Amino acid sequence: MTRILITSAIPYINGIKHLGNLVGSQLPADLFARYHRARGAEVMFICATDEHGTPAELAAAKAGKPVAEFCAEMHEIQSKIAEGFGLSFDYFGRSSSPQNHKLTQHFAGRLNAAGLIEEVSEKQVYSNADGRFLPDRYIEGTCPNCGYEKARGDQCENCTKQLDPTDLIDPRSAISGSTDLEVRETKHLYLRQSALKDQLDAWIDSKTDWPVLTTSIAKKWLHDGDGLQDRGITRDLDWGVPVKDGDKDWPGMEGKVFYVWFDAPIEYIAATKEWADAKGGDWERWWRTDKGAEDVRYIQFMGKDNVPFHTLSFPATIIGSGEPWKLVDYIKSFNYLNYDGGQFSTSQGRGVFQDQALDILPADYWRWWLLSHAPESSDSEFTWEAFQTDVNKDLADVLGNFVSRITKFCRSKFGETVPEAGPQGREETQLIATLERRIRAYEGYMDAMEVRKSAAELRAIWVAGNEYLQSAAPWSMFKEDEARAATQVNLALNLIRLYAVLSAPFIPTASAKMLSAMNTLDTSWPDDVPAALTALPAGHEFTVPDVLFAKISDEDRESWQERFSGTRD
Repeated sequence: MTRILITSAIPYINGIKHLGNLVGSQLPADLFARYHRARGAEVMFICATDEHGTPAELAAAKAGKPVAEFCAEMHEIQSKIAEGFGLSFDYFGRSSSPQNHKLTQHFAGRLNAAGLIEEVSEKQVYSNADGRFLPDRYIEGTCPNCGYEKARGDQCENCTKQLDPTDLIDPRSAISGSTDLEVRETKHLYLRQSALKDQLDAWIDSKTDWPVLTTSIAKKWLHDGDGLQDRGITRDLDWGVPVKDGDKDWPGMEGKVFYVWFDAPIEYIAATKEWADAKGGDWERWWRTDKGAEDVRYIQFMGKDNVPFHTLSFPATIIGSGEPWKLVDYIKSFNYLNYDGGQFSTSQGRGVFQDQALDILPADYWRWWLLSHAPESSDSEFTWEAFQTDVNKDLADVLGNFVSRITKFCRSKFGETVPEAGPQGREETQLIATLERRIRAYEGYMDAMEVRKSAAELRAIWVAGNEYLQSAAPWSMFKEDEARAATQVNLALNLIRLYAVLSAPFIPTASAKMLSAMNTLDTSWPDDVPAALTALPAGHEFTVPDVLFAKISDEDRESWQERFSGTRD
């Protein structure tokens, strides 16, 4: 049996995410997890919440809660939202888990023993009012280049110029607003990524099937400018994984924690161990090539902003450890989903957030639109007009209409049982040939992780059934040749089960409703299309389902467009 390990970039803990975050990692990862399970593969689908770093501390302080309590609550909220969208994780872990603490410290110890960690003295801005060192992005001031008064210490959002905190005019703490800042010396650990540059370069070169987006970003970081830089892996914070050399204290690093981007990818492994500890599984057969993981195909899903860490920093950690850990086989990266003429903005509350989306429409509406417009080759844009048009056309008019028309017609003429089929005619033969061709194409696109092409092919499969119904017109044929109409209806009812199976990775709730209406638990994949279209025999009982997809009205569209234009409720 094929074994496939799937991870999606772990969402940050500091708030509920918008739809752009969903389509950039978790949703397409779920699509392929569901597809490969349906095809008989053994799948391990792992995700978690990313809980460390300054933003988590600040979000907790804003909420007036201890950071550990805040993270626990947000993990529960994000878990429920993921469940609401039908994300079929085998385990949804936490980067603050004891398992991740131990593994992160283990990797640091291995890297140190290999001579790949260096202690560096550097100068950082310290806020006396806040009693802490400030990360560059938490220092604000006036940009020396354009005069923008809210430039951050790492970059001016107005003119995009890269900055150092000391470049800012009238710098202040973004946390407290205090100008009582000073530059202090502090020591940190750096991962000597540059020492692994040739190995990383050769490894990336070996991945000839990776998307251009993934490879181009990795190569840019490897070769542009001064090339791959060593990276600090510790921070002066209270919340995080304490710096240790394996299970030993690290002299001079007391009171420091590992940088969130060092420990977060390690959580993929740790979350699988969390799964094993909770459910009694064997996590090492997924992650250790000396324990069976050499047979695993490992696929990662992420937005393009996460690519450098997953193509360089995390592999550097894995390779540098000198241990037989599983490296990723394929990285599926995505561009950005923009919102209605601008950008989604968590800070400004602009766009649709995941909890709000589920409040106004069932998950399958969102799943279908987002996946069928996945930002693969370029950025894509969510507009309410496009959302309304595509949902009404694809889900209501094509799939929903097919299911409704044929089940209601059968009930009115043959009762709620599948009628007897006679010999098939030319129209049935042509339909089956079309379905065989398109289903094989659908499988090919899904195997290649081409999300939009997969969605387009699935829609074409739905359209083929509608065109058959329109051409065969069993409601007219019934008046002339009842037996012939029965054959047409038999085939169309079997098509509903077939559509449910093929559509489940995209719209799992609607798929389950279709299977329930057809009174079947048969989810076998249509490797043999003619056989699949006889799965429901004559006399098999069914029920007419409720409307699968209600159309979105102009009034609803206008209301939502206004509601999500700028300020989160």
